[in-house]
Amino acid sequence: MRIADRQQREGGRERITVVPESLDDLWHLTYVLEPGDRVGGDTTRRIQRNDDKTRDTGGEREHMWVELAVDDIEFAKFANRLRVGGEIVDCSREDQLGFHHTLNVEEHTELEVEKIWQTDQLERLKEAVEATENPDVAVATVEEGEAYVHTVAQYGVEERAAITKPTGKGEYARPREELFDELGVVLDRTDAEAVILAGPGFTKQDALDYIEEEYPSVGERVTVVDTSAAGGRGVHEVLKRGAVEEVQTETRIAKEAELIDELTERIAEGAKATYGIEQTMEAAEFGAIDQLLVLDERLRAERADEGDWDVDANELVRTVEQKGGEVTVFSGEFDPGQQLRNLGGVAALLRYRLN
Repeated sequence: MRIADRQQREGGRERITVVPESLDDLWHLTYVLEPGDRVGGDTTRRIQRNDDKTRDTGGEREHMWVELAVDDIEFAKFANRLRVGGEIVDCSREDQLGFHHTLNVEEHTELEVEKIWQTDQLERLKEAVEATENPDVAVATVEEGEAYVHTVAQYGVEERAAITKPTGKGEYARPREELFDELGVVLDRTDAEAVILAGPGFTKQDALDYIEEEYPSVGERVTVVDTSAAGGRGVHEVLKRGAVEEVQTETRIAKEAELIDELTERIAEGAKATYGIEQTMEAAEFGAIDQLLVLDERLRAERADEGDWDVDANELVRTVEQKGGEVTVFSGEFDPGQQLRNLGGVAALLRYRLN
């Protein structure tokens, strides 16, 4: 995600211009946007014409800028787009005001969003921006005598290192461990959240054995994939198979899985944990929450006045943060979020027991 502009508006509102740069960014926006927001962008709209110069053909599409009062948001995952619908409240053609329109937001579409931003929504934007700036996956490809490291960020793939160490027999041959050690050094420096180790044959497994021994912090982040070659061709094979997306998904839910496991363990032991909106709000007011766990779909429903909580969702989040707690918004698409849904969509790890 890229932030192109920020402007303060009246009434505590802020207009932030965002540019999603990946499918993940579109998914993030699904849980940032909500009914009542003002969202603007360039679009095309079918305009009905019927005059002396233009025969009525049912309408022609024109490019224009519109701003909508949002009433509907839909993430069309398989179409790689976010659909934002609402009434046109501002437009480059005044005769279109008041009509309903849908913005189809795709990657690299500039979108203006004006609203009263909640802290967790701003945090979600920040995380999306940081994910763009910092590589979250490194792809290391290795075969006899050579190794390559590419980093995969949301903006694309970049080669970070090409290592050549002739192995085998001959005057210039070097021990294989030298190649593996230099590869380990480079991977350690990239500080990627996950590493895909790929290549043909058995060399990659020997490299992994060495890295696990000498660079354990790197080794525990490695996933092995078979490819027919190293270098750019090998990276292309990794991307084509969807291995990077799988690793990114696993990385994203790893924290959620760790938190939900800790929660269920504490609940089973009757330890420092709570769940359900009333008990969780009570803990927040006492300043007892160390980590608030809340389901994205539940938070969205409550903010849209479509839920059944007797507690203001924004007040809960705000109270937790004001008293030093952290907030993690779970995705309902994955197993940790589904477990949290079974607990009412909200729970907390506590600093101390309330009773």
